Amino acid sequence: IVILDVLTGEILAMANQPSFNPNNRESLNQIALRNRAITDLIEPGSTVKPFTILAALESGQYQLESLIDTSPGYLKVEYKTFVDPVNYGELDLRGVLSKSSQVGTTKIALNLDAHEMRDVFSRVGFGEYLGSGFPGESMGMLPSYRDWHPVTQATFAFGYGLSASPLQLARAYGVLANNGLKKDIKLLLDGGETNVSRVFGSDLSKTVNNMLESVVSENGTGKNAMIPHYRVAGKTATLHKVKAGGGYDENKYVSAFAGFSPASNPRVVTVVIIDEPSEGKYFGGLVAAPIFSKVTERALQLLRMSPDKQSGSWVN
Repeated sequence: IVILDVLTGEILAMANQPSFNPNNRESLNQIALRNRAITDLIEPGSTVKPFTILAALESGQYQLESLIDTSPGYLKVEYKTFVDPVNYGELDLRGVLSKSSQVGTTKIALNLDAHEMRDVFSRVGFGEYLGSGFPGESMGMLPSYRDWHPVTQATFAFGYGLSASPLQLARAYGVLANNGLKKDIKLLLDGGETNVSRVFGSDLSKTVNNMLESVVSENGTGKNAMIPHYRVAGKTATLHKVKAGGGYDENKYVSAFAGFSPASNPRVVTVVIIDEPSEGKYFGGLVAAPIFSKVTERALQLLRMSPDKQSGSWVN
């Protein structure tokens, strides 16, 4: 788990499990010594779909009300078939995000210039060092191809074929929470200046953030991330793990949730990554989202943030 302060870029909290007792070296596991939030990499999966939607809006080819026909619930691209759990029919961009439609995301991605889509991912910090100063910090991997094959372009759009640390993912969501401003990440506040750069327009960010609120609603995949009295914006992800010999393991998963609150005036970004959940459930909305809700609610209370949620699950 990583929690960032939206205002300062400060890392407010990081937690890793399993952990270790530094006073007991008898059963010390070297793996437990790593700060996996900074050193370990994952494919971010559907948590990056907001950036694909952002690229779509920035391209001018799509507007908020643009409709994507996801019927009949699957789409074959070359040798691979992308499948939704059910046939969602026509969805606008908000619906593509709230339902996490692979078919809708794929159709959008294949209409975009792959290099421009990658550029959006690069601008929010994927594939670059964060400069945290922590030993072993990973920069992740953001692929760059001269020619993008359609399957590669489609899977990239929903978070496969690239890698990032949980801290990088939190920083990317910090850009959304800051309405398009990218800030330095700091382990400790040192009193120095924080570098700030605008990487996309505030209007685009606000549009995407509003869509992400619908993800955390009764009809969205992230409803378990809802926090009493606070508006939440975020995205779930459920990923197949890469096998040692290549390809993906059909029975091993990573569950994730990334988001921020209060959505009306974001103060904290929280990213939750669960590697190989073992209690029967594995969907990000069932495993990671409830943890996001609990820890973020407590963080908002400690920061004395005023509630911003009115009646109803989310406010347009």
